[in-house]
Amino acid sequence: MTEYKEQFQKIAIAIFIGLVVLVLSLSLFNETQATLLGLIAFLVTLWTNEALPLGVVSLLPILLFPSFSILTTKATTVNYAHPIIFLFLGGFLLAIAVEKTNLHIFIADKILDLFPSTPRGMIFSLAITAGFLSSILSNTTTTLLLISIALFITQDVTLKMRFALAIAYGSSVGGILTPIGTPPNLILFGIMSDKGMEMIPFFQWIWMVFPLVLTMLVVVSLLLSIGVPKTEIKREKTTNNLDVAQKKILFLMGGLILLLIVNAKIKPYWGGLGLSESGILLAVGLILFAPPFRILDWSEDAHKVPYQIMFLFGAGFSIAKAFGDTGLADAVATYLLAMTDMPPILLLLSVAAMITFTTEITSNTALISIMLPVIYAVSEQAGINITLFMMVATVCASYAFMLPIATAPNAIAMSSGAVNVKAMIRYGIILNLVGIFFIVLLAEFFWKPIL
Repeated sequence: MTEYKEQFQKIAIAIFIGLVVLVLSLSLFNETQATLLGLIAFLVTLWTNEALPLGVVSLLPILLFPSFSILTTKATTVNYAHPIIFLFLGGFLLAIAVEKTNLHIFIADKILDLFPSTPRGMIFSLAITAGFLSSILSNTTTTLLLISIALFITQDVTLKMRFALAIAYGSSVGGILTPIGTPPNLILFGIMSDKGMEMIPFFQWIWMVFPLVLTMLVVVSLLLSIGVPKTEIKREKTTNNLDVAQKKILFLMGGLILLLIVNAKIKPYWGGLGLSESGILLAVGLILFAPPFRILDWSEDAHKVPYQIMFLFGAGFSIAKAFGDTGLADAVATYLLAMTDMPPILLLLSVAAMITFTTEITSNTALISIMLPVIYAVSEQAGINITLFMMVATVCASYAFMLPIATAPNAIAMSSGAVNVKAMIRYGIILNLVGIFFIVLLAEFFWKPIL
Protein backbone atom coordinates (compact mmCIF):
# COMPACT_ATOMS: atom_id res chain seq x y z
CA MET A 1 0.00 0.00 0.00
CA THR A 2 2.90 2.36 0.79
CA GLU A 3 4.39 1.73 -2.66
CA TYR A 4 1.06 2.56 -4.33
CA LYS A 5 0.76 5.75 -2.30
CA GLU A 6 4.28 6.81 -3.23
CA GLN A 7 3.57 6.08 -6.92
CA PHE A 8 0.35 8.13 -6.82
CA GLN A 9 2.24 11.01 -5.19
CA LYS A 10 4.88 10.97 -7.91
CA ILE A 11 2.25 10.96 -10.66
CA ALA A 12 0.41 13.80 -8.91
CA ILE A 13 3.64 15.80 -8.73
CA ALA A 14 4.16 15.26 -12.48
CA ILE A 15 0.63 16.45 -13.23
CA PHE A 16 1.08 19.50 -10.98
CA ILE A 17 4.40 20.45 -12.63
CA GLY A 18 2.84 20.01 -16.06
CA LEU A 19 -0.07 22.33 -15.13
CA VAL A 20 2.29 24.95 -13.67
CA VAL A 21 4.39 24.96 -16.85
CA LEU A 22 1.21 25.16 -18.95
CA VAL A 23 -0.09 28.21 -17.05
CA LEU A 24 3.27 29.99 -17.08
CA SER A 25 3.77 29.28 -20.79
CA LEU A 26 0.44 30.84 -21.78
CA SER A 27 1.95 34.29 -21.23
CA LEU A 28 4.63 33.64 -23.84
CA PHE A 29 3.15 31.16 -26.35
CA ASN A 30 -0.18 30.26 -27.91
CA GLU A 31 -2.47 27.66 -26.35
CA THR A 32 -1.23 24.70 -28.42
CA GLN A 33 2.42 25.52 -27.79
CA ALA A 34 1.82 26.04 -24.06
CA THR A 35 -0.02 22.72 -23.90
CA LEU A 36 2.92 20.98 -25.55
CA LEU A 37 5.32 22.47 -22.99
CA GLY A 38 3.05 21.34 -20.18
CA LEU A 39 2.93 17.80 -21.58
CA ILE A 40 6.71 17.74 -21.99
CA ALA A 41 7.15 18.88 -18.37
CA PHE A 42 4.77 16.10 -17.32
CA LEU A 43 6.72 13.47 -19.29
CA VAL A 44 10.13 14.68 -18.14
CA THR A 45 9.01 14.59 -14.51
CA LEU A 46 7.77 11.01 -14.92
CA TRP A 47 11.07 10.05 -16.57
CA THR A 48 12.95 11.65 -13.69
CA ASN A 49 10.98 10.43 -10.67
CA GLU A 50 10.30 6.98 -12.23
CA ALA A 51 6.64 6.96 -11.16
CA LEU A 52 5.99 4.71 -14.16
CA PRO A 53 8.33 2.40 -16.09
CA LEU A 54 10.52 4.11 -18.68
CA GLY A 55 8.85 2.28 -21.58
CA VAL A 56 5.35 3.20 -20.39
CA VAL A 57 6.17 6.90 -20.10
CA SER A 58 7.87 6.80 -23.51
CA LEU A 59 4.66 5.49 -25.13
CA LEU A 60 2.44 8.18 -23.58
CA PRO A 61 2.97 10.70 -26.44
CA ILE A 62 0.98 8.32 -28.69
CA LEU A 63 -2.00 8.92 -26.38
CA LEU A 64 -1.37 12.47 -25.22
CA PHE A 65 -0.36 14.28 -28.42
CA PRO A 66 -3.51 13.33 -30.40
CA SER A 67 -5.73 13.88 -27.33
CA PHE A 68 -4.53 17.49 -26.98
CA SER A 69 -4.40 18.14 -30.77
CA ILE A 70 -0.62 18.42 -30.83
CA LEU A 71 -0.04 15.74 -33.50
CA THR A 72 -2.26 13.12 -35.09
CA THR A 73 -1.84 9.50 -34.03
CA LYS A 74 -0.21 8.66 -37.38
CA ALA A 75 2.15 11.64 -37.18
CA THR A 76 3.17 10.55 -33.68
CA THR A 77 3.54 6.80 -34.17
CA VAL A 78 5.63 7.12 -37.33
CA ASN A 79 8.43 8.47 -35.12
CA TYR A 80 8.62 5.13 -33.32
CA ALA A 81 9.75 3.49 -36.59
CA HIS A 82 12.43 6.05 -37.43
CA PRO A 83 15.41 4.64 -39.40
CA ILE A 84 17.81 5.69 -36.63
CA ILE A 85 15.98 3.36 -34.22
CA PHE A 86 16.83 0.40 -36.46
CA LEU A 87 20.46 1.50 -36.57
CA PHE A 88 20.38 1.34 -32.79
CA LEU A 89 18.63 -2.07 -32.90
CA GLY A 90 21.41 -3.50 -35.06
CA GLY A 91 24.08 -2.07 -32.79
CA PHE A 92 22.41 -3.49 -29.70
CA LEU A 93 22.10 -6.96 -31.23
CA LEU A 94 25.85 -6.85 -31.82
CA ALA A 95 26.37 -5.68 -28.22
CA ILE A 96 24.23 -8.58 -26.94
CA ALA A 97 26.40 -11.00 -28.92
CA VAL A 98 29.59 -9.47 -27.49
CA GLU A 99 28.19 -9.83 -23.97
CA LYS A 100 26.86 -13.36 -24.58
CA THR A 101 30.25 -14.62 -25.77
CA ASN A 102 32.10 -12.77 -22.96
CA LEU A 103 34.19 -11.02 -25.59
CA HIS A 104 33.91 -7.80 -23.56
CA ILE A 105 35.77 -9.49 -20.68
CA PHE A 106 38.61 -10.50 -23.02
CA ILE A 107 38.80 -6.95 -24.44
CA ALA A 108 38.64 -5.37 -20.98
CA ASP A 109 41.35 -7.68 -19.64
CA LYS A 110 43.69 -6.81 -22.51
CA ILE A 111 43.22 -3.10 -21.93
CA LEU A 112 43.73 -3.47 -18.15
CA ASP A 113 47.04 -5.24 -18.89
CA LEU A 114 48.37 -2.11 -20.60
CA PHE A 115 48.65 -0.22 -17.30
CA PRO A 116 50.51 -0.82 -14.03
CA SER A 117 48.63 -2.63 -11.24
CA THR A 118 48.60 0.45 -9.03
CA PRO A 119 45.57 2.57 -7.98
CA ARG A 120 46.48 5.22 -10.54
CA GLY A 121 47.05 2.58 -13.22
CA MET A 122 43.68 0.96 -12.43
CA ILE A 123 41.90 4.33 -12.63
CA PHE A 124 43.42 4.99 -16.06
CA SER A 125 42.71 1.45 -17.28
CA LEU A 126 39.10 1.38 -15.99
CA ALA A 127 38.29 4.80 -17.48
CA ILE A 128 39.83 3.92 -20.86
CA THR A 129 38.24 0.46 -20.90
CA ALA A 130 34.83 1.95 -20.11
CA GLY A 131 35.36 4.63 -22.74
CA PHE A 132 36.30 2.11 -25.42
CA LEU A 133 33.50 -0.35 -24.64
CA SER A 134 30.84 2.37 -24.39
CA SER A 135 31.61 3.42 -27.96
CA ILE A 136 30.23 0.07 -29.17
CA LEU A 137 28.00 -0.93 -26.25
CA SER A 138 25.50 1.33 -24.50
CA ASN A 139 26.79 3.48 -21.64
CA THR A 140 24.41 1.67 -19.30
CA THR A 141 25.53 -1.81 -20.38
CA THR A 142 29.21 -0.88 -20.15
CA THR A 143 28.87 0.53 -16.65
CA LEU A 144 26.88 -2.46 -15.44
CA LEU A 145 29.43 -4.88 -16.90
CA LEU A 146 32.45 -3.15 -15.36
CA ILE A 147 31.16 -1.84 -12.02
CA SER A 148 31.51 -5.24 -10.37
CA ILE A 149 35.17 -5.28 -11.38
CA ALA A 150 35.69 -1.92 -9.67
CA LEU A 151 34.06 -3.11 -6.45
CA PHE A 152 36.16 -6.28 -6.15
CA ILE A 153 39.58 -4.97 -7.17
CA THR A 154 40.11 -3.47 -3.72
CA GLN A 155 38.56 -3.30 -0.25
CA ASP A 156 39.65 0.32 0.24
CA VAL A 157 36.46 2.44 0.41
CA THR A 158 38.11 5.55 -1.09
CA LEU A 159 39.61 3.59 -3.98
CA LYS A 160 36.27 1.85 -4.64
CA MET A 161 34.65 5.26 -5.00
CA ARG A 162 37.30 6.45 -7.44
CA PHE A 163 37.21 3.22 -9.44
CA ALA A 164 33.40 3.38 -9.71
CA LEU A 165 33.54 7.01 -10.85
CA ALA A 166 36.28 6.16 -13.37
CA ILE A 167 33.93 3.63 -14.98
CA ALA A 168 30.87 5.92 -14.89
CA TYR A 169 32.71 8.96 -16.23
CA GLY A 170 34.66 6.88 -18.75
CA SER A 171 31.41 5.43 -20.10
CA SER A 172 29.91 8.90 -20.55
CA VAL A 173 33.08 10.25 -22.18
CA GLY A 174 33.50 7.31 -24.57
CA GLY A 175 29.83 7.14 -25.51
CA ILE A 176 30.18 10.05 -27.93
CA LEU A 177 32.99 8.36 -29.91
CA THR A 178 30.56 6.72 -32.35
CA PRO A 179 27.12 7.81 -33.60
CA ILE A 180 25.59 4.72 -31.93
CA GLY A 181 27.42 5.07 -28.62
CA THR A 182 24.80 7.12 -26.77
CA PRO A 183 21.12 8.08 -27.35
CA PRO A 184 21.65 11.86 -27.90
CA ASN A 185 23.90 11.08 -30.89
CA LEU A 186 21.11 9.05 -32.48
CA ILE A 187 18.58 11.80 -31.75
CA LEU A 188 20.87 14.26 -33.58
CA PHE A 189 21.16 12.00 -36.62
CA GLY A 190 17.40 11.44 -36.65
CA ILE A 191 16.64 15.17 -36.59
CA MET A 192 19.29 15.89 -39.23
CA SER A 193 17.63 13.25 -41.42
CA ASP A 194 14.18 14.76 -40.86
CA LYS A 195 15.44 18.26 -41.72
CA GLY A 196 17.11 17.05 -44.92
CA MET A 197 20.57 18.03 -43.65
CA GLU A 198 23.72 16.37 -44.92
CA MET A 199 24.55 13.52 -42.55
CA ILE A 200 27.95 13.25 -40.87
CA PRO A 201 29.59 9.98 -42.05
CA PHE A 202 30.28 7.38 -39.36
CA PHE A 203 34.07 7.60 -39.49
CA GLN A 204 34.16 11.35 -39.97
CA TRP A 205 32.25 11.62 -36.69
CA ILE A 206 34.83 9.38 -34.96
CA TRP A 207 37.72 11.39 -36.40
CA MET A 208 36.14 14.67 -35.23
CA VAL A 209 35.38 13.66 -31.63
CA PHE A 210 38.39 11.40 -30.95
CA PRO A 211 40.63 14.27 -29.69
CA LEU A 212 37.90 15.31 -27.24
CA VAL A 213 37.35 11.75 -26.00
CA LEU A 214 41.08 11.15 -25.53
CA THR A 215 41.58 14.46 -23.73
CA MET A 216 38.62 13.96 -21.40
CA LEU A 217 39.62 10.38 -20.54
CA VAL A 218 43.05 11.66 -19.52
CA VAL A 219 41.51 14.52 -17.51
CA VAL A 220 39.07 12.16 -15.76
CA SER A 221 41.87 9.75 -14.89
CA LEU A 222 44.25 12.45 -13.64
CA LEU A 223 41.54 14.11 -11.54
CA LEU A 224 40.49 10.84 -9.88
CA SER A 225 44.15 9.88 -9.33
CA ILE A 226 44.96 12.89 -7.13
CA GLY A 227 46.10 11.69 -3.70
CA VAL A 228 45.90 7.93 -4.31
CA PRO A 229 48.61 5.69 -2.77
CA LYS A 230 51.26 3.93 -4.87
CA THR A 231 50.57 0.43 -3.61
CA GLU A 232 50.26 -2.62 -5.90
CA ILE A 233 46.84 -4.14 -6.65
CA LYS A 234 46.42 -7.82 -7.52
CA ARG A 235 43.62 -9.10 -9.80
CA GLU A 236 42.67 -12.36 -11.48
CA LYS A 237 43.27 -12.60 -15.23
CA THR A 238 41.18 -14.38 -17.83
CA THR A 239 42.43 -16.87 -20.40
CA ASN A 240 44.28 -15.52 -23.42
CA ASN A 241 42.57 -17.89 -25.87
CA LEU A 242 39.55 -16.88 -27.95
CA ASP A 243 36.87 -19.49 -28.56
CA VAL A 244 35.11 -20.02 -31.90
CA ALA A 245 32.14 -17.79 -31.08
CA GLN A 246 34.38 -14.89 -30.01
CA LYS A 247 36.42 -15.23 -33.21
CA LYS A 248 33.20 -15.07 -35.23
CA ILE A 249 32.19 -11.84 -33.51
CA LEU A 250 35.62 -10.28 -34.08
CA PHE A 251 35.45 -11.30 -37.76
CA LEU A 252 32.00 -9.77 -38.09
CA MET A 253 33.04 -6.57 -36.30
CA GLY A 254 36.09 -6.30 -38.54
CA GLY A 255 33.90 -6.70 -41.65
CA LEU A 256 31.47 -4.10 -40.29
CA ILE A 257 34.25 -1.58 -39.68
CA LEU A 258 35.68 -2.16 -43.17
CA LEU A 259 32.25 -1.76 -44.81
CA LEU A 260 31.55 1.43 -42.86
CA ILE A 261 34.93 2.84 -43.93
CA VAL A 262 34.30 2.02 -47.59
CA ASN A 263 30.74 3.33 -47.35
CA ALA A 264 31.79 6.63 -45.75
CA LYS A 265 31.76 9.76 -47.89
CA ILE A 266 35.14 11.49 -47.67
CA LYS A 267 35.07 14.82 -49.46
CA PRO A 268 36.38 15.37 -52.08
CA TYR A 269 38.18 12.07 -52.56
CA TRP A 270 35.51 9.40 -52.21
CA GLY A 271 31.76 9.52 -52.58
CA GLY A 272 31.11 6.36 -50.58
CA LEU A 273 28.93 3.40 -51.58
CA GLY A 274 25.71 5.22 -50.71
CA LEU A 275 24.42 2.39 -48.50
CA SER A 276 22.21 3.17 -45.53
CA GLU A 277 24.18 2.93 -42.29
CA SER A 278 20.96 1.94 -40.52
CA GLY A 279 20.60 -0.91 -43.00
CA ILE A 280 24.23 -1.97 -42.55
CA LEU A 281 24.00 -2.12 -38.74
CA LEU A 282 20.63 -3.90 -38.83
CA ALA A 283 21.97 -6.43 -41.36
CA VAL A 284 24.92 -7.22 -39.09
CA GLY A 285 22.56 -7.67 -36.15
CA LEU A 286 20.31 -10.04 -38.11
CA ILE A 287 23.25 -12.05 -39.47
CA LEU A 288 24.00 -13.05 -35.89
CA PHE A 289 20.90 -15.27 -35.97
CA ALA A 290 21.87 -17.02 -39.23
CA PRO A 291 24.49 -19.64 -40.23
CA PRO A 292 27.46 -19.73 -40.15
CA PHE A 293 27.38 -17.37 -37.15
CA ARG A 294 24.34 -18.48 -35.10
CA ILE A 295 25.54 -16.57 -32.06
CA LEU A 296 22.09 -15.32 -31.10
CA ASP A 297 18.88 -17.29 -30.62
CA TRP A 298 15.57 -15.42 -30.83
CA SER A 299 13.89 -17.31 -28.00
CA GLU A 300 16.86 -16.74 -25.69
CA ASP A 301 18.16 -13.32 -26.67
CA ALA A 302 15.30 -11.24 -28.12
CA HIS A 303 14.15 -10.19 -24.63
CA LYS A 304 17.58 -8.61 -24.03
CA VAL A 305 16.89 -5.93 -26.64
CA PRO A 306 16.13 -2.68 -24.75
CA TYR A 307 12.73 -2.06 -26.29
CA GLN A 308 11.96 0.59 -23.69
CA ILE A 309 15.00 2.56 -24.88
CA MET A 310 13.72 2.25 -28.45
CA PHE A 311 10.37 3.61 -27.24
CA LEU A 312 12.30 6.43 -25.56
CA PHE A 313 13.86 7.29 -28.93
CA GLY A 314 10.37 7.30 -30.45
CA ALA A 315 9.17 9.67 -27.75
CA GLY A 316 12.17 11.91 -28.33
CA PHE A 317 11.57 12.06 -32.08
CA SER A 318 7.85 12.72 -31.44
CA ILE A 319 8.70 15.64 -29.16
CA ALA A 320 11.06 17.04 -31.79
CA LYS A 321 8.35 16.65 -34.46
CA ALA A 322 5.79 18.39 -32.24
CA PHE A 323 8.20 21.26 -31.59
CA GLY A 324 8.46 21.85 -35.32
CA ASP A 325 4.82 21.30 -36.33
CA THR A 326 3.32 23.51 -33.61
CA GLY A 327 5.77 26.31 -34.37
CA LEU A 328 7.15 26.15 -30.84
CA ALA A 329 10.73 25.77 -32.04
CA ASP A 330 10.47 28.99 -34.05
CA ALA A 331 8.70 30.76 -31.17
CA VAL A 332 11.43 29.83 -28.68
CA ALA A 333 14.03 30.70 -31.29
CA THR A 334 12.74 34.28 -31.49
CA TYR A 335 13.45 34.70 -27.78
CA LEU A 336 16.93 33.24 -28.20
CA LEU A 337 17.82 35.28 -31.27
CA ALA A 338 19.08 38.07 -29.02
CA MET A 339 21.97 35.77 -28.10
CA THR A 340 23.13 35.68 -31.73
CA ASP A 341 24.47 39.23 -31.38
CA MET A 342 27.30 37.77 -29.33
CA PRO A 343 30.58 36.72 -30.98
CA PRO A 344 30.25 33.15 -32.38
CA ILE A 345 32.65 31.63 -29.83
CA LEU A 346 30.70 33.15 -26.92
CA LEU A 347 27.48 31.88 -28.45
CA LEU A 348 29.00 28.39 -28.65
CA LEU A 349 30.09 28.72 -25.03
CA SER A 350 26.58 29.78 -23.96
CA VAL A 351 24.94 26.84 -25.76
CA ALA A 352 27.48 24.39 -24.31
CA ALA A 353 27.03 25.66 -20.75
CA MET A 354 23.23 25.78 -21.00
CA ILE A 355 22.95 22.18 -22.26
CA THR A 356 25.60 20.77 -19.88
CA PHE A 357 24.08 22.13 -16.69
CA THR A 358 20.44 21.69 -17.75
CA THR A 359 20.92 17.99 -18.48
CA GLU A 360 22.13 17.51 -14.88
CA ILE A 361 18.50 17.64 -13.73
CA THR A 362 16.71 15.94 -16.61
CA SER A 363 17.02 13.13 -19.14
CA ASN A 364 19.70 13.95 -21.72
CA THR A 365 17.60 12.19 -24.37
CA ALA A 366 14.51 14.26 -23.58
CA LEU A 367 16.52 17.48 -23.31
CA ILE A 368 18.32 17.04 -26.62
CA SER A 369 15.03 16.11 -28.31
CA ILE A 370 13.62 19.43 -27.12
CA MET A 371 16.64 21.64 -27.74
CA LEU A 372 17.92 20.46 -31.14
CA PRO A 373 14.85 21.71 -33.06
CA VAL A 374 15.17 25.04 -31.19
CA ILE A 375 18.89 25.31 -31.97
CA TYR A 376 18.13 24.42 -35.59
CA ALA A 377 15.56 27.22 -35.82
CA VAL A 378 17.82 29.79 -34.12
CA SER A 379 20.81 28.86 -36.30
CA GLU A 380 18.70 28.98 -39.47
CA GLN A 381 17.25 32.40 -38.67
CA ALA A 382 20.60 33.82 -37.60
CA GLY A 383 22.46 32.35 -40.58
CA ILE A 384 25.05 30.54 -38.47
CA ASN A 385 26.49 27.02 -38.80
CA ILE A 386 23.52 24.77 -37.94
CA THR A 387 25.40 21.45 -37.85
CA LEU A 388 28.17 22.86 -35.65
CA PHE A 389 25.82 24.18 -32.97
CA MET A 390 23.65 21.05 -33.00
CA MET A 391 26.73 18.85 -32.61
CA VAL A 392 28.06 20.93 -29.70
CA ALA A 393 24.68 20.67 -27.94
CA THR A 394 24.53 16.90 -28.54
CA VAL A 395 27.98 16.22 -27.13
CA CYS A 396 27.34 18.45 -24.10
CA ALA A 397 24.16 16.47 -23.34
CA SER A 398 26.37 13.43 -22.64
CA TYR A 399 28.96 15.36 -20.63
CA ALA A 400 27.09 15.90 -17.37
CA PHE A 401 29.08 14.50 -14.44
CA MET A 402 27.66 16.14 -11.30
CA LEU A 403 24.41 14.38 -10.32
CA PRO A 404 23.16 10.76 -10.29
CA ILE A 405 20.06 11.61 -12.38
CA ALA A 406 22.13 13.27 -15.12
CA THR A 407 23.13 10.02 -16.87
CA ALA A 408 22.57 6.29 -16.39
CA PRO A 409 26.29 5.63 -15.63
CA ASN A 410 26.16 8.18 -12.80
CA ALA A 411 23.03 6.52 -11.38
CA ILE A 412 24.62 3.06 -11.53
CA ALA A 413 27.78 4.31 -9.78
CA MET A 414 25.62 5.82 -7.04
CA SER A 415 23.53 2.66 -6.68
CA SER A 416 26.69 0.60 -6.13
CA GLY A 417 27.02 2.13 -2.68
CA ALA A 418 30.64 3.12 -3.32
CA VAL A 419 29.86 6.72 -4.36
CA ASN A 420 28.13 9.53 -2.50
CA VAL A 421 26.52 12.65 -3.97
CA LYS A 422 29.04 15.01 -2.40
CA ALA A 423 31.98 13.26 -4.09
CA MET A 424 30.17 13.12 -7.43
CA ILE A 425 29.41 16.85 -7.32
CA ARG A 426 32.98 17.69 -6.25
CA TYR A 427 34.56 15.84 -9.17
CA GLY A 428 31.67 16.43 -11.55
CA ILE A 429 31.61 20.22 -11.52
CA ILE A 430 35.30 20.31 -12.46
CA LEU A 431 34.71 17.87 -15.33
CA ASN A 432 31.66 19.84 -16.50
CA LEU A 433 33.69 23.04 -16.77
CA VAL A 434 36.67 21.30 -18.39
CA GLY A 435 34.34 19.52 -20.83
CA ILE A 436 32.65 22.78 -21.85
CA PHE A 437 36.04 24.43 -22.43
CA PHE A 438 37.44 21.64 -24.61
CA ILE A 439 34.21 21.13 -26.57
CA VAL A 440 34.04 24.83 -27.48
CA LEU A 441 37.77 24.93 -28.28
CA LEU A 442 37.51 21.89 -30.55
CA ALA A 443 34.32 23.12 -32.20
CA GLU A 444 35.77 26.53 -33.02
CA PHE A 445 39.14 25.43 -34.35
CA PHE A 446 38.64 21.84 -35.61
CA TRP A 447 34.97 21.11 -36.34
CA LYS A 448 34.08 24.51 -37.81
CA PRO A 449 36.31 24.27 -40.92
CA ILE A 450 35.02 20.74 -41.60
CA LEU A 451 31.31 21.41 -41.04
